[in-house]
Amino acid sequence: MAETRVEVRSGVYYDSVILMQLQRALAVLPGIIEAGVVMGTPANKELLSQTNLLPAEAAAAKPDDLVIVVAAQDAAAAGAALAQVNELLTHRRTTLEQEYRPQSLEVAAQALPAAAWVLVSVAGRYAAGVARQALGLGKHVFLFSDNVPVEDEIALKQMAAAGGLVVMGPDCGTALIGGVGLGFANHVRPGPIGVVAAAGTGLQQVTARIHQLGGGVSHGIGTGGRDLTEAVGAITFRQGIDLLNRDPQTRVIVLVSKPPAPAVAAQMLHLARAATKPVVVAFVGRPPIAAQVGNLHFAAGLDHAAEIAVGLLDQAETPQDRHAIEQFAPSQRYLRGLFSGGTLAYEAQHLLADYLPAVWANAPLNKAYKLPNALHSQEHTIVDLGEDEFTVGRLHPMLDNELRIRRLLQEAQDPETAVILLDVVLGYGAHPNPASELAPAIAQARQLAADADRHLAVVAVVTGTDADPQNLDGQIEQLRGAGAWVTTSNEAAARQAGQLLLPLVTPSVRSGLPPVNLTLLGQPLAAINVGLESFADNLKLQGASVIHVDWRPPAGGNERLAGILARMKKTSA
Repeated sequence: MAETRVEVRSGVYYDSVILMQLQRALAVLPGIIEAGVVMGTPANKELLSQTNLLPAEAAAAKPDDLVIVVAAQDAAAAGAALAQVNELLTHRRTTLEQEYRPQSLEVAAQALPAAAWVLVSVAGRYAAGVARQALGLGKHVFLFSDNVPVEDEIALKQMAAAGGLVVMGPDCGTALIGGVGLGFANHVRPGPIGVVAAAGTGLQQVTARIHQLGGGVSHGIGTGGRDLTEAVGAITFRQGIDLLNRDPQTRVIVLVSKPPAPAVAAQMLHLARAATKPVVVAFVGRPPIAAQVGNLHFAAGLDHAAEIAVGLLDQAETPQDRHAIEQFAPSQRYLRGLFSGGTLAYEAQHLLADYLPAVWANAPLNKAYKLPNALHSQEHTIVDLGEDEFTVGRLHPMLDNELRIRRLLQEAQDPETAVILLDVVLGYGAHPNPASELAPAIAQARQLAADADRHLAVVAVVTGTDADPQNLDGQIEQLRGAGAWVTTSNEAAARQAGQLLLPLVTPSVRSGLPPVNLTLLGQPLAAINVGLESFADNLKLQGASVIHVDWRPPAGGNERLAGILARMKKTSA
């Protein structure tokens, strides 16, 4: 006669892989019809109920109880199966050769002092506590566990960032550090393409395709799926971009994510524009804004991102004008824009937001950056000289260059000015030959800077046609003769100015976070593993140094007692 038997064990802990192995081992024993091995959470008990494996004893189990249920053809088969549980657990398959298993992170850290990482894959309700311990020991964290409250994620990442540490996750399925895969990872050839991903399988697909296309991967930094929400604020994503931008082994950066929050997406694009390397953007579900904008290359999907990244390897040089950058003096940091066209000034502000942290203006797009005094620039500044404050009692700057020339020379003498951006608007009603006055002023301004051992870059846009009375080509020729970089595209002019300024803004300032030490990427990977034993096995197979912790829930899973013990430990410390 069929019989179902239950065994509930309190105060024990096994990772989910071991529970799965035990369930499968029990299910194939003689006389067993079905078996279930789970922790006693409501969701797990619901699953047992659906397979008719939830008798009263199992239904009464607590979330921290191990529940073992067997449905057998008769009582003898059921009893025999349960009698083998301990033996099956003892003989669980593992490739990890580790005779001694510490029971705490502290002891494990002493046993493997080279470990920079702690892999955490325990149940979600314990994961934040383990991760917090790891950070307290100065370790970076790969947080595989899911069901971690977003409040804990924010607190952990803020704690990590303040100490120059990284938390990848929670719910971070995969990562690749120096050729060693963490969590679920593919074996890919090493190479110069680095990936930052808020999508685990997205990171796997991109890196696998890079490998298939003949490319190689330096690092794959996972962040967890919630990192690009406004609540979390892309803390790990920002750290990842900054790390790969400074990493000498990485020549091309790929960014992968499911649709990020719009405000966060804009911030990440801004940060990516500040990189000194080509960046491929694959925000799945977010339409590309263009095929390419400066150093950003927008992909239509994951495969396309891999194709672009591999294709960029032959041309992955620093996009800035290195000759100009090297000549800027240490004091030179800022842009000064002097416009006669109000709409051109507005567009320049909008475009420069991709490159610079803030642009002040007398007619600002962002009212928070209203210039207190239009007669004096501060930090990065764009002045519309056609605004009412400048035109009362004098001609518009499209007709009269006097005020702009005076301001140009004033900015040139400021030791903090690196780039001057200006427009020259042609056409009927405008100055008959504006370059005849502006070109000598540009040459004089550049000479003033040179006399002070500074390099002044001047970028100009000429708005007009070859049919205008001022002679478009002649205007451009005069301005270039004075040393200006000249284009007929306002967008191109703004982006050229922004590109020149990018190296003058330090990466750690741009990301808004303290920089993480590059040794994280450069040293051989060594790790402490807490949770899924198979993750330690995988690291061992890849040649990494690893120590597995024989972890158990604090106080046997009794949260009230665990809280008391934690307070006592804090007091004694």
